[in-house]
Amino acid sequence: MKNNHYSKEDETLATLLNLDGEIFPMHSGYWIKFEAYRVNLEPHIPHGVRYSLTLHDRHNCRVLGFDNAHAMKRARKGYGARKITWDHKHKRDTISPYEYESASQLLEDFWREVERIMGQEGKVEK
Repeated sequence: MKNNHYSKEDETLATLLNLDGEIFPMHSGYWIKFEAYRVNLEPHIPHGVRYSLTLHDRHNCRVLGFDNAHAMKRARKGYGARKITWDHKHKRDTISPYEYESASQLLEDFWREVERIMGQEGKVEK
């Protein structure tokens, strides 16, 4: 079961916050950038952390991003509950909701997607 209580300090939050401003070069010209800092608790940022974790290709185009920098546009068709939090992920031009659980889960989910994308890139280059 997910723990949606943000009042308890996330033990890996310090790790995420320490990554703020870090840029990591990857193979094939790809690179990763981390932004993470504390903000006041608000309905759209209930965990008190503004973050942006991004993977860019050799042409400096973002191919993956996990962030909470803006609200998501509502779907044009269908019905559904309106998402209050701003957590979401970008895969190329597609934006989808992301359910923030903790800093450690965010980092794990981000690195899993990076590995998947980099693995696919390696297969294309061979």
